[in-house]
Amino acid sequence: MSNKVLIQNNQKAVKVPTGIKLLIRRSCNAVLVNEGFEEDCEVSVTFVDNEEIAQLNGDFRNKPQPTDVLSFPLGEEDTYDVDQDTGAILLGDIVISLEKAMEQADLYGHSLQREVAFLTVHSMYHLLGYDHENGGREAQIMREKEEQVLSKLGLQRTFTYGQDIE
Repeated sequence: MSNKVLIQNNQKAVKVPTGIKLLIRRSCNAVLVNEGFEEDCEVSVTFVDNEEIAQLNGDFRNKPQPTDVLSFPLGEEDTYDVDQDTGAILLGDIVISLEKAMEQADLYGHSLQREVAFLTVHSMYHLLGYDHENGGREAQIMREKEEQVLSKLGLQRTFTYGQDIE
């Protein structure tokens, strides 16, 4: 299995921490291994600031405010575009607001690295067709899978989602 994770930084609001690109690659690969995804594939990850992600969120989800991560899957119902030159499956694009990730890391009391790893894992599951928007069992399955991967990466969470943060 050969996976390509293309990472670019399109923001200046937050200094990109050393080692974060390797962590993102490890996070993407851990999701693919966890899902038994064996084909060669390609994912793009882009860092932006709150202003740019608010613009994208407005354009694509009609919610013109900053969010932490956006996923742009290129596949539909297990059918993906393929890079004609390499034969790699194009899973899609992940856009992370490093500014928002920093705010959330501070809020939740963990490192920026852990927050970026979570956002990457979360987004990878969206690229693979998982969804949590409707809540219920589907959201629970997605959360459990995210936790499995983060545990394998040594990044278990220290709080539960939905708990009140004071």
